[in-house]
Amino acid sequence: MSAAKKAGNTADKVKGKVKETAGHAVGNERLEAEGHADQAKGDLKQAGEHVKDALED
Repeated sequence: MSAAKKAGNTADKVKGKVKETAGHAVGNERLEAEGHADQAKGDLKQAGEHVKDALED
């Protein structure tokens, strides 16, 4: 996995955590849900990269 893709996936996860925390703090369930979705998106992308790496070896 390239460092740029890994950083992008991590950025998605961090952005999601920030949204989730902010949504929880202000009582905004939609923002909190978006945060969960962003984190899941980052995890899914990272898992896909790991699969590609495994197939290349």
